[in-house]
Formats: sequence, structure tokens, C-alpha cells
Amino acid sequence: MGKIISVDEIEDYIGYEPPPTEWFEVTQEKIDTFADVTLDHQFIHVDPEKAAETPLGTTIAHGFLVLSMLAHFAEQYSIRIENMVMGLNYGLDKVRFLAPVKVGAHIRARARLEDITKKPGGRILIRHLVTIEIKGEEKPALIADSLGMHIVQEEQGDPEQ
Repeated sequence: MGKIISVDEIEDYIGYEPPPTEWFEVTQEKIDTFADVTLDHQFIHVDPEKAAETPLGTTIAHGFLVLSMLAHFAEQYSIRIENMVMGLNYGLDKVRFLAPVKVGAHIRARARLEDITKKPGGRILIRHLVTIEIKGEEKPALIADSLGMHIVQEEQGDPEQ
């Protein structure tokens, strides 16, 4: 769970870089399950024998599987805002897939809070620049601008005024 701050403090966290997340192993079982859910059964993902004959030498995770892990990693790198009711995935501004994630690889996220936009109705839009690193590899798997909408309960004014 990330850091908890007040709405008044939030803009002080632009540029904040929490520690990297824990490593996550990308197993063939996870790849196969993702292939079943998305109906993307391309051999490079699900056929270890055929994939072994390619220059990669093994199966690789779907790029969208790696991208979908942002939801898992966000639990570790996101800040928490006092009186937050919920957080929603608001989308992505830019994504680049830079290196394949081979089966058995370990990945983690490194994030930097890039921008905060306060909106009406207790909504706060937060943009993180997220890099998914591959353990032992110089080049990251992907880089993405990830957007989260945080809904906070607004303070109620004094009813006697």
C-alpha cells in the first residue's frame, strides 16, 4: 500500500518516485491464462516447442499482459489520498513496448508521479510515468503514461453557517 497524504499536500508530490515494486514472475501458466481470456493464442506465447525455434528461443508474454500488470503494481507505487472513496483506471496517454518478456522472467514497476489535475466533484487525475523493468535486462519491457482518477469525499461545510 502506498503513502497516504492529504488533498492539500498532493501537488507537493509531483516528481515523487516511490521505491520500485516487488518482482513478479511471468509464468507460462499466466501467459496461457491471458491467451485464453483474450483469445490471442499466437504460438510465440503458447507453444514452447515452436517458440524455441525462433530467435527468442522461448515463449514470451503478450505485451498487453505486461501492460495489464500496471493495475497490480499500482497498489504498490500509488499514493493514497485521505478520504479517498475509490480509484479508477482512467487510461493511458502513451505506451511503448521496448523489449519482450520471456517466460520465467521477473518484472517490476518503477513509477514517477508526473502530473496532478484537480477536477470538480472531488476528482483528482494523477498521471504516472511507469517503467516495467525486466530483472537482469538493461532495456525495460515497456514505458507508459498511466492515468488514475482518484475520487475523494469532499469536506462538508459547517451546517450552522
